[in-house]
Amino acid sequence: MAKIIKTLLLCLLILAVLTVGALVLLGYNEYRSIVGAKSLTSAVAEVRSKENYTVYADLPDTYVKAVVAVEDRRFYKHGGVDPIGILRAMYVNLRDKEMNEGGSTITQQLAKNLYSINNRNLIKKIAEAFIAFDLEKNYTKNEILELYANSIYFGDGYYCIYDAAMGYFNTEPAAMDEYQCTMLAGIPNAPSVYSPTKNPELAERRRQIVLRRMKED
Repeated sequence: MAKIIKTLLLCLLILAVLTVGALVLLGYNEYRSIVGAKSLTSAVAEVRSKENYTVYADLPDTYVKAVVAVEDRRFYKHGGVDPIGILRAMYVNLRDKEMNEGGSTITQQLAKNLYSINNRNLIKKIAEAFIAFDLEKNYTKNEILELYANSIYFGDGYYCIYDAAMGYFNTEPAAMDEYQCTMLAGIPNAPSVYSPTKNPELAERRRQIVLRRMKED
C-alpha cells in the first residue's frame, strides 16, 4: 500500500512539473510575440515621449518612498518578480481581511502598462514576468520608478503623475507636499475606488494605509 501511495505521489509530482514547464514555455512564447511586435525600447520611448513626462529628479522623495512602501517594499531587492512579496501580500490581506496589497512588483506593473497586458490570463501573466526581467536587466531602479509614475493610472482620466498632481491638487509633482504624495501613492491600487474626488473617505483610508506601511518600513 505504501509503495502504491509513493508511486502516485511521484506521478503527481511529475505531472505538476510538466504542467508548470508547459505553462512557462507558453508564457515565454507569448512574451516573444509581444516584444516582437513592439520592442521594449520602443515601448519605453512611447512613455518618455509624453508631453508632461516627469523625470525622477522631480519626483518628491516622500512620493517615491510611499510608492515603494505600499506597492513593492522589496523593490530594491528583487529582480523583477518577488515570490517573497507574493507570500507577504497574501498574509497581509488575510490579516487585514481586505485586499490592501497585491503580489505584483512595481516592475511587473510597469510591464503590464507598457504593453496593456491582461494579466488575468495566466499565460500573459507569465509573459509579463519575462518583460519585468527585461526591464530590470536594461533599466535602473530609478528609471523603472520614473516610468511607473508616468504610466500608471490615477483615476479620473489621469494616466501619469503630472496629470494627477495637476488635476487633483493643481500643483506640479515636484511641489507636492506629504499629504499629496501619500494620497497619490495609494490611488493606483484601485483608482475607481480611491479617487479622492469620488470617494474622499476611502481615499483617506487608503492614504492612512500608505502612512502605516511607510512607518513599518
